[in-house]
Order: sequence, then structure tokens, then C-alpha cells
Amino acid sequence: MSSEGNKKQFWKRNTAKVPGSIQHVYGAQHPPFDPLLHANLIKAGNKPPLTPGKPKKATTFQEFESITSDAWDVGDDDDELLAMAAQNLNIEVVMETANKVIENHSKLQERQQQQQLQLDEVFEPDTKEEEEEQGEVQEVVEELHGNGEDGEQEEAAETAAELSFGSEAGSYSDSRLVKSFSEAPIGSPKELAGERALHRQQSLPHRPVIPLVARMADQNTSGTPAMTDREASRLDKFRQVLAGPNTDLEELRKLSWSGIPRQVRPITWKLLSGYLPANAERRANTLQRKRQEYFGFIEQYYDSRNDEHHQDTYRQIHIDIPRTNPLIPLFQQASVQEIFERILFIWAIRHPASGYVQGINDLVTPFFVVYVFEYIEEEVENFDVSSLQEEALRNIEADSFWCMSKLLDGIQDNYTFAQPGIQRKVKALEELVSRIDETVHRHLQQYEVEYLQFAFRWMNNLLMRELPLRCTIRLWDTYQAEPEGFSHFHLYVCAAFLVRWRKEILEEKDFQGLMILLQNLSTMHWGNEEVSVLLAEAYRLKFAFADAPNHYKR
Repeated sequence: MSSEGNKKQFWKRNTAKVPGSIQHVYGAQHPPFDPLLHANLIKAGNKPPLTPGKPKKATTFQEFESITSDAWDVGDDDDELLAMAAQNLNIEVVMETANKVIENHSKLQERQQQQQLQLDEVFEPDTKEEEEEQGEVQEVVEELHGNGEDGEQEEAAETAAELSFGSEAGSYSDSRLVKSFSEAPIGSPKELAGERALHRQQSLPHRPVIPLVARMADQNTSGTPAMTDREASRLDKFRQVLAGPNTDLEELRKLSWSGIPRQVRPITWKLLSGYLPANAERRANTLQRKRQEYFGFIEQYYDSRNDEHHQDTYRQIHIDIPRTNPLIPLFQQASVQEIFERILFIWAIRHPASGYVQGINDLVTPFFVVYVFEYIEEEVENFDVSSLQEEALRNIEADSFWCMSKLLDGIQDNYTFAQPGIQRKVKALEELVSRIDETVHRHLQQYEVEYLQFAFRWMNNLLMRELPLRCTIRLWDTYQAEPEGFSHFHLYVCAAFLVRWRKEILEEKDFQGLMILLQNLSTMHWGNEEVSVLLAEAYRLKFAFADAPNHYKR
């Protein structure tokens, strides 16, 4: 009887979440649910009447199983379930929400008409033929850059960036646009040029809008600026190192620490990750053999994705792929998502100790983007991969798989059961921050913010949810160059990243404010300059603490 009683109590006793369990994650690329925006859906009058007593909970495995047995069923009854859900919606809430949407849309249209009328009063109508979108933006860049000193050139870069996202600004920053229209100084030719171009931009044919956080180009530049003498010199140094019959990997690491030029990044990443040998003569054979080996895995294993013991893994991968960088159109293409599914599924079944864990899907994207650049010259955000030859796509897929595998080999304990690697690193981060900035550490303690609550994602996703993808690629240049960059140096980058927001952290005076801040840090405008400063600070911390572990342990 006692054993039966213990079984009944098992589900009550083990309700705590296992550290490292799959949970929803948010960040710069995945904003959380905002209760303020959905407050109109939550009204006291619409709540069902409360009944006395608590609902009955499952106390045995049999009861638990009977309640949840259909949790993963997917069949023809989906439409019926949706219909049932629709019937349960409160019609008053639905109508109220719909009316608000219509009202807001009408106000927005009216505001845009007023803005256009104001523009027509200031500017003469332009009767020339409309140019292509990229030509318009380039024209504004040239006009603004030709009108003055350094300060004006910086403003020109900002204006050009805003023009590139004219539609986004119209959707999310109405008040800022109205202010610029109403306060446009008629006597300033520079600002008039910017306003005219913005007016033209609104009438151009629609293209997918790339938000600031999703752009691949460095935001500290506008357009595609000419290469500086320093950049040209660095590129020549890379090419000299790579041109030899046996590449000096140590010299290549030294050059790569400060960033790798886009033109040589694919071959450099393959060398530094250990995917390609240093001997140039062996590379072609190695690439051919490894690519054939990968597609041999596809033929051998991929058809088993619907088998009973693999279908849960494949289902989770299939769910996570559309969530991978949802703001970048490249990753929403069906062919790209199929490539990611194959890469992740093959990796998962070849590494049964960890299998697939939510977050690994993000780690494919930097490799995929870098290796796409090996075959194209234009920007990648809107690039249609179906325009590539099939052989090129197969090469990109295989190279991305092997390089991701090399990365994960060094941090696999991050993804085994209970994710012990991540827990150790979060604990080390807490100890390190307590030494380098005790004020921030005590502030987090005062409001009961646990490091695991925000830093788990930093370790699990290697800061990919905190930084734009362009910054992740620059960050990984240095990680590839550092010994144990992904497993060891990343700890110091996280410490520098946390302290970077010292002022904002200390301004928050409650748990909720701190968590919202730490899960939605404002990095969408970051570029190479900000990442370089972060890496320099991380290197300083590593130099001070890495070889003196007792110095930062209490």
C-alpha cells in the first residue's frame, strides 16, 4: 500500500521544472507577449464565474495519461477544435477589438493623407519617371554626403538607414514621422532632400521590409561604402596567408581576431573550425569526401524521421524552424527550411546523448549565411536561394552541417540531460560578475533576480537571441580565432555584455522591470564597432581572471 501511495504522490512531488527543459524564449528577434497591447482582451466581466473548490488534479500516472493522451494528436479533428475554440470567444470582445482595429486603420490613413498634403504645400510635384528603389536610396546618400562636414555625414548615414526602412518606420513610429513633416525647416536644403526622398520612398513598389535588427550590413555604414585603405590592407594580408601551400593557422587566427573580411570569411571559417586541412592540396578531396558523406547520411537516416522513436525529434525541429530568425525573409523560404530540417535531424540522431534541443536551430544560421556569401555578391536578406545551382545549394548545406557539428562538439555538455555545461557557466558568470562589478551583482540579488533566469539563454543560444545576426557573425569571427572560443571565451563576453548595461540595470527598481530589461536589451542598432568594444572588454576580463581562478571565487 505504501508503494502504491508513493506512486500516487509522484506527480505531485515532481512538479518542479528540470533545469534546461524546453521553454519559450524571447529576445530582440522574438519579442514577448505584451499585456499592455492585449489588455482589451482581458476584462473582469468576460471571465467565467468562479466555482467554489479547486478543480480535481491528476494524482496517478493513469489519470495523467488519460488527460494528456491526445496532446500530440494531429488529424482531421483540428478544424473541429478550432471551431469549438471560436465558439468560446466572447463576441463582445471580438467586436470591440475589430472596431478598434478599423478605427486605428482609419486614423492612420487620415494622418497619412494630411502628411501628404503638407508635403505637397512644401515641395513641387515631381513629374520625372520613378527610379528603382535602390537608386532612390543611393541618390539620397549622395545628396546628403555631399552637403557638409563630418557631423552632417553621420546624420546622412542615419537618414539613409531610415529610408531603407521607410515602411517599417511608417508602421511603428508614426509620431516621429509626423514630427519630421510638421517641423521641416523650409530653408534647409539637406533636410528638404531627405523629406522629398522619404515622400518618393512611400510611393515606390512594395518590397519585403528588412527591419534594422535583421539587416546583415553593418549599421555603422550606409549603403555599400568603398573599402578603406586599412580594410584593403587587411584583406591583402588574409589573401597572402591563405595563398600559401600550407596555411599558417596561428597567423590566420591572429588576423581573424579583429574580424574577417566578407570576401575570405567562408574559407577562413572552414579552416579555423577544423573542417578543412591547412594543406591546400588536400582541401578539394576533403570537401568532396565530406559532402558525399553528409548526403550518405541523408539517404541512410532521413527517411526514418517518421519512425516512432524519431518522430518526436522531427516534430520539434519542424516546429522550431519557422521561428528561426523570423524577421529575415531568407529563412522563411521553403527550400531553406527543408535544408535546416535535414541538418538538424541528421545531427540529432547521430548524437543520441543530447539529441535535438531547442536553441540548436539558431546555431545553423551564421554558417548558412556565410557560406551563401561564397556564391553571391548581393545582400543575402532577400536573396532567393532557388536561383542558385543545385550543386551550390548542396555544398552550402553540407558545409553548414559539418561546421555546426565541429562547434557543438566543443559545447555538447550544454545540451545533454539537464544541460550541466550551461549550469556551470551560469554559476561561473555569477561569480565573475560579483568580482568585476559588485554593485550590479548586489542589485540583482536585492530584487531576487537569479542569473539562471536570464543568462541561461545567453549560454544556450550563444547570445544569438540578444544580438542581430550581423553582430553574431562578427562575434564568431573572434570565437573561431580564440582557443575554446565558444566554450570558454564566451563566458567573458557574457560578463562584459551584462556590465555593458550597468546604468540601465541600476535604474530598474523591481524584479519585473529587471527581467523585462534583461530579456529585451536594445541592440538592434549594433554593428561591428559595438561588438569590437564588447570583445575588447571580454579579452581584458579573460586576461585578468582566466589564469587566476581563485581571484574571482569567493
